[in-house]
Amino acid sequence: MSSLRRPAPRPCKSCLYRRDVPSGVWAHEEYEKLRRYDAPTVDQPPRLFQCHQTDADSTIARICAGWAGCHDSAHLLALRIAILEGSIDETTYQAMLEYESSVPLFASGNEAADHGQADTNDPRDDAERLVAKITRTRRDLTT
Repeated sequence: MSSLRRPAPRPCKSCLYRRDVPSGVWAHEEYEKLRRYDAPTVDQPPRLFQCHQTDADSTIARICAGWAGCHDSAHLLALRIAILEGSIDETTYQAMLEYESSVPLFASGNEAADHGQADTNDPRDDAERLVAKITRTRRDLTT
């Protein structure tokens, strides 16, 4: 049985990969994770990147649409492992391979991380509003 559902049709309004999301919404270390998926396949993390809109153990968790749209899914180690282990089904795997974002995304995990980390110590008001919205939705976060 699949543990993560296919990516949403468009990255969520607080997605780390979206160009229009303010800097500083997520913790520095969350942005740092994005860089590792730019590495050669063999050096990438072996785990799928989950959408930040749901709790880590949620039954409605899905693969991050921004991650799917930014990175070349054919070269994602985590995706290869997930299909081999059966933690995603063939439909989810195909959806990842064919995914195209309907909103502008950063060209790489490094670009997204650089943008996101720029204001982590002093987020703007729009970032603070997004943080408040997310913490109302997620039970597993601490601020």
